[in-house]
Amino acid sequence: MADNPVWKACKPFATGSLSGMFATCCIQPIDMVKVRIQLTAGTAEAAGPMTIVSSMLKNEGIGAFYTGLTAGLTRQVVYTGARLGLFDQFTGMVKKPGKSLSVVENGGCALAAGGLAALIGNPADLALIRMQADSMKPVAERAGYSNVFTTMGKIVASEGPLGLMAGAAPTATRAIDAARTSPPFRGAMALNLGMLAGNSIAKDNLASFGVTGGPLVFGASAIAGFFASFFSLPFDFVKTQMQKQKKDPVTGELPYKSSIDCATKIMAEGGPLRFYAGFPTYYVRIAPHAMLTLIAQDFIKKSCSADQRLNIQDMYGIAQE
Repeated sequence: MADNPVWKACKPFATGSLSGMFATCCIQPIDMVKVRIQLTAGTAEAAGPMTIVSSMLKNEGIGAFYTGLTAGLTRQVVYTGARLGLFDQFTGMVKKPGKSLSVVENGGCALAAGGLAALIGNPADLALIRMQADSMKPVAERAGYSNVFTTMGKIVASEGPLGLMAGAAPTATRAIDAARTSPPFRGAMALNLGMLAGNSIAKDNLASFGVTGGPLVFGASAIAGFFASFFSLPFDFVKTQMQKQKKDPVTGELPYKSSIDCATKIMAEGGPLRFYAGFPTYYVRIAPHAMLTLIAQDFIKKSCSADQRLNIQDMYGIAQE
């Protein structure tokens, strides 16, 4: 198994998917509260995290905090598996023996991995947002998004295949310029710049001070979690607004023509701080998720390596007998 070329190629993506799914199961309730804060920002229903938590428990029950979990897990399999796997692949290609990657090299690998993974994972991410937003509507007005697959099916039926790329290719114009303007693409690049590059750089710096083992993994992931939150929230906020928008029943037009138009209007209405609506909740959601993902990935990698070493030792033991 250890020498299987297919497993060697798939291993970084498998460990990334498993670590992302573990983190999502832990963080999903916080993510649900974060989305509700963003969806009500600037409206009469706007409220703080504790008010929203209390209202959800009272009116919807504990299950409401896990709305969209199937979409969240699907997103982790695709998106987190791709970004962590690609980051490992890219750094492996760039790194020179005996030398640590520079800030620029780490950043470039993280940006490339995050951007490509965002495009691949956008349909699942869109399904997650739609399911969470739909749960806020009166029962009679809900679209009936029961799981990630029915949600994607309904989106394709009503908006066409390109509807799955809402936010990556703005549905108002169907302009396929995702790499330049889409908030998921840029947000993923910003998040991964903080998370992946931040984790790698922090590990190198902490190791230079003699930090090793668990403290090294935990400390580096904590630093990465902070920068991932700080860099990515503005893009996440714009993405949420783009993905929740609906056509005007009279004009048939969407409120925002593009992500840039969305960001411009938000800036005009609420200033730069509007982009950081729900930052404490977002930080509590992103930082632990980043930390859990990185710590789980490190554990899985070490476990796989330990199993491989054990198998090799067993083989030699048998041979010697």
